[in-house]
Amino acid sequence: MRIEHHPILAFPKKEKIFFMFEGQKVYGFEGDTIASALHALGIQTLSYSIKEHRPRGFYCAIGNCASCNMVVDGIPNVRTCITMLKPGMVVERQTNKGVIL
Repeated sequence: MRIEHHPILAFPKKEKIFFMFEGQKVYGFEGDTIASALHALGIQTLSYSIKEHRPRGFYCAIGNCASCNMVVDGIPNVRTCITMLKPGMVVERQTNKGVIL
């Protein structure tokens, strides 16, 4: 789900960054946000709605909504669409105002 070849734009190689997502070691690249790295890996459900527990995904990508809120390194309600990926992060889905699923 990541654009690697484009007829006009160039995408230089970037450093691979490993992090943990729900107990699995996964990776993104330097310059990725947490949400964009997960989306590139095909992970589309980032959180669940509080009342109905419906899946939420990448929506606004500018930090205005709460669809991408996740628990990052034990901190709930992190807006992953604007939080840059760092090596060794521990990322988990959440619901119920920050409760880990």
